Amino acid sequence: MKSEINRILIIGIGGVGLHLARRLDHEGYEVTVLEANAELLKHVVETSEFSVVHGNAMNLSSWEEVGASGMDLLITATNDDAVNMLACVVAERLGIQRRIARLRTMDFDNLNSEESRSFHIDLVVHPEELIAQEIQRLVRRSSGNDMVDVGNGNMRVLGLRVTEDSPLVGMTPRELSKRYTETYFRVVALARGITTIIPQADESIFAADQVFIMALTQNMDRLMQEIGVEQGRVRRMAILGGGLIGQRAAQLLEDEVEVRLIERDAARAEELAGLMKRAEVMHSDGTNLDDLIQCGIPDLDSFVATTGDNETNIISCLLAKHLMNRENREVGGRAGKTIALVDNEDYLVLSSTIGLDIALNAKISTANEILKFVRRNELVSVAHLHGVDAEVVEFQAAPNSPITKKTLGGQASFFREYGILIGGVEHDGRWEVAVGTTRVLPESRVIAICSSRQLRNVRRLFSI
Repeated sequence: MKSEINRILIIGIGGVGLHLARRLDHEGYEVTVLEANAELLKHVVETSEFSVVHGNAMNLSSWEEVGASGMDLLITATNDDAVNMLACVVAERLGIQRRIARLRTMDFDNLNSEESRSFHIDLVVHPEELIAQEIQRLVRRSSGNDMVDVGNGNMRVLGLRVTEDSPLVGMTPRELSKRYTETYFRVVALARGITTIIPQADESIFAADQVFIMALTQNMDRLMQEIGVEQGRVRRMAILGGGLIGQRAAQLLEDEVEVRLIERDAARAEELAGLMKRAEVMHSDGTNLDDLIQCGIPDLDSFVATTGDNETNIISCLLAKHLMNRENREVGGRAGKTIALVDNEDYLVLSSTIGLDIALNAKISTANEILKFVRRNELVSVAHLHGVDAEVVEFQAAPNSPITKKTLGGQASFFREYGILIGGVEHDGRWEVAVGTTRVLPESRVIAICSSRQLRNVRRLFSI
């Protein structure tokens, strides 16, 4: 089924807006961006292929210049909630059928209310809330690892760092498929240094690689035991930074985990203390070794840095990782889990190579949420694998689409050329790990893995 959305207008080319524009452009959509800041536009015009217009969303002449009446979707991504909401009202009057607003306020989260409907917003996206929810999900998972549910929870992708004594070292996906016959899985992505690899059958795995493995949910616990993946529960943690993300993450977790929220500003720390039910708020800088020791980091299981500074988040997580490494202090001790908020996309893969467990990016989380809305007729779900330039996308195969014409093995050359891997396929409600002899039937749901730049080619496979 073809998407009902082709022409997209984005207002605001700040961090989220620029990432969205590039991502949707890679997908093959016709993207136009409206931005009021001329200085901000200079670099974008030189490095991007989509249409960029200098103008103000509060001027009707700018709407006419971008051809608003012919747009299928509006995405408002400025840093001003009022502008974003009013732009949706204007867009409705001009005939743009679907409207998405990026908002920081949580007051308009309930779109069933009369107040929200009056602004003609089809989807409200809160980047800070999305990141806070992702932190909650990651903290709930095994220490040091990442786990993503796909296929309606029937399959999972496990992310782990390969140690020197891991049974995966030196093995290829082909060899692993022969060794683990009862808990069959696919290696769907590798991060080696700053390079992302969508592995073919003969790609060797090395120590220090970050490996992503897909398997049926029912087999994942047994598989983790067989390959020596540690499973541990986070009981005590600290969050550095009491901004919107840090505050919300603490509120989501304080009923299930012992949380220490560290804030350097005294007035803000006092305010946070009144907002928390169980979380302990600590007034401290939290960015050097002595401060972290005084905050009790060596005794914790997880450390999350959510300040507005990339370098602060990365460095504090590295220090916390060292302090929480119980392997240096006790036999069989575990290393704590670190999560850093990283706004600069260039740092994302680099972060995992220097020792961080997981780096989060609000732009990517926001883009995934919007992408699900944009392509809801053909894309079932989408997830980003932390630490690699790889997406996990779930499609439903259209009748007579290219993916249904041959077995997966018969399309191997196309997959190799564009760095695409099919991880799982659903037939008649039953999911299975994909192999070369697997054939995708019309209307079947399929899980594909690729870099974000290849989403357009993946889309071609599943469309008529």
